[in-house]
Amino acid sequence: MHPFTFVRAPDTDGAVSAASAGDAAFVAGGTNLVDLMRLGVMQPRRIVDVNGLPLADVEDAGGGIRIGALAKHTDVAYHALVRERFPLVADALLAGASPQLRNMASIGGNLLQRTRCPYFRDPGTPACNKRVPGSGCAAQAGYQRSHAVLGTSEHCIATHPSDLCVALAALDAIVHTRGPNGARAIAFGELHTLPADHPEREHVLAPGELVTHVELPAASARFAKASRYVKVRDRASFAFALASAAVALVMDGSVIRDARIALGGVATKPWRSHDAEQILVGHAADPALFARAANVALQPAHARNGNAFKVPLAQRTITRALILATGSSGSGGAP
Repeated sequence: MHPFTFVRAPDTDGAVSAASAGDAAFVAGGTNLVDLMRLGVMQPRRIVDVNGLPLADVEDAGGGIRIGALAKHTDVAYHALVRERFPLVADALLAGASPQLRNMASIGGNLLQRTRCPYFRDPGTPACNKRVPGSGCAAQAGYQRSHAVLGTSEHCIATHPSDLCVALAALDAIVHTRGPNGARAIAFGELHTLPADHPEREHVLAPGELVTHVELPAASARFAKASRYVKVRDRASFAFALASAAVALVMDGSVIRDARIALGGVATKPWRSHDAEQILVGHAADPALFARAANVALQPAHARNGNAFKVPLAQRTITRALILATGSSGSGGAP
């Protein structure tokens, strides 16, 4: 058994202070942290319980919304403001985990959840640069079916597991934090880092920096009428994505005036494809157009033998999501 100190934070400043002193981790729902502690993958010396903090509300923010980091997935997915203004977020949340886990898991915890790479989750496997920096990446020559084809490096090909984060990437969310140096706002696309030479660094947060809430800006509410999240997985529930796509469009009749495309299940971080978005803008919705955009989205892919199937699968997933979002006709090569 690995000993640790348990601290219940009295307020936000107390939580930051407690977590800034040494090897510490915040806990809310604990659906990821506790699991990894049981496996021996994470062994923080101090656990800071933040469940008593007033950070669980979903609030109107001038046409956008502010979601507290401690809000539960179920509460957010069924909240009237979320379903009205950002149905893409509700769809992504309901596609994840199981009802029991959604009742426990927090929004802030989901943003920072760790990969499900089997080599990362097995301390008996010596080669994992995320778990033991410099030890190597066993997946490079091992099991690769669940691994990433976008944003990889020679040091790591682990896939980011979140469904919610794919929707937040598409909607230009802003993550608000409080840390030892005060409060800051982080554009969602800048929150997670690519593995490069340091796979153990997964985000830009400093030690002791606490996510307080997620902001969905009013400008992104314009996508509400034409957005869709499509997730392809091995079974209908309680399974991580082999490929997923969050698409959000602004339509003028049949013409696409603005577009957002983000991918999950295929990249080392929530993946936004700006190049694919530009293919769509200014053109009439059409399955052939969608297929061209999907091809562009996967052009940067670096597939291995074990996960090469993800490239055409992700392309078909994007195409299907765009067809559903626009109500276009055609099979779109549906997965």
